[in-house]
Amino acid sequence: MIKAAIFGASGYTGLELLRILATHPEARVVEATSRQYKGTPVPEVFPALRGFYDGLLFTDPEDLGSVSSDIAFSAMPHGASQDVVPELLKKNRVIDLSADFRLHDKAAYNAWYGEHKAAGLLKEAVYGLPELYRKEIKDARLVANPGCYPTSAILALAPLARKGLIKTGSVIIDSKSGVSGAGRGASLASSFVEVSSGFKAYKVGSHRHTPEIEQELALAAGGSLNVRFTPHLIPVSRGILTTAYAELNRPLAPSEMRELYNAAYSKETFVRLLPEGSFPDISQVRGSNFCDLGLFVEGSRVTIVSAIDNLVKGASGQAVQNMNIMFGLDEKTALFTPPLSI
Repeated sequence: MIKAAIFGASGYTGLELLRILATHPEARVVEATSRQYKGTPVPEVFPALRGFYDGLLFTDPEDLGSVSSDIAFSAMPHGASQDVVPELLKKNRVIDLSADFRLHDKAAYNAWYGEHKAAGLLKEAVYGLPELYRKEIKDARLVANPGCYPTSAILALAPLARKGLIKTGSVIIDSKSGVSGAGRGASLASSFVEVSSGFKAYKVGSHRHTPEIEQELALAAGGSLNVRFTPHLIPVSRGILTTAYAELNRPLAPSEMRELYNAAYSKETFVRLLPEGSFPDISQVRGSNFCDLGLFVEGSRVTIVSAIDNLVKGASGQAVQNMNIMFGLDEKTALFTPPLSI
């Protein structure tokens, strides 16, 4: 039985990790930390988990030395994970759900997030997108779980990038996210009254997920591939719909594009290529680890639409998928369930 610890377990990603791992046949959560709720039973904070974690109390994340586990999930905020991950690695393999170890270049991290205090680990961390890095994830000591927006964008564009088909400077990524992407902390901007009936772009030209998307698409393409990324907030609790546009170096027939995506994803359990003429809906992936893709091409112009649940394939589900790979389990374990379509 894999013993799992969750640091920062009282946020939305922590809740999703607890929910998914509650029925995992090969893993058991032995530690869940929260400064705010230390000493409080988990079901008291999350009543939906009654009957699953009745004997588990939230503990203080400062007590790192007392943690005895095989895998540690760090669901702490950006900047906070880098304080605990080096210590956790002394005893555990680690999956970090923050952005602290996703960027390979220290200068890029410093430019977007501020000074990195554990930069020596950046080169070691494996980017945890199984569809691209499954072999590297298997033997990794530290996995950097991808961001939610990058997951939706990279899976949409990677097959084209890998074939060198995307014209540099042509990529536009338009993404819409549910409010849970802002986290569980109290915030006026994400409160019901502010969000209900609204629909807005935010951090235009300055969102921190931009360098992550560019890094991974450039690695797939084997060269620089800049993008223009604009996120939007929509009044739903969860889900991301991304529409990616690009110019190609040569025209593609619809059948050729479909063959390309089939070759990339036909063996990927959690990527579902929709029938020709069909496009994703976030309601059809809700609560699941699936990424749905829809394709459109007209000459050398392509549009790819992707849909994920930002808390599952965009965060905690993908983290459990990575854990399964790291421990030699079927990566579908505890994840292969139908979406909540209503």
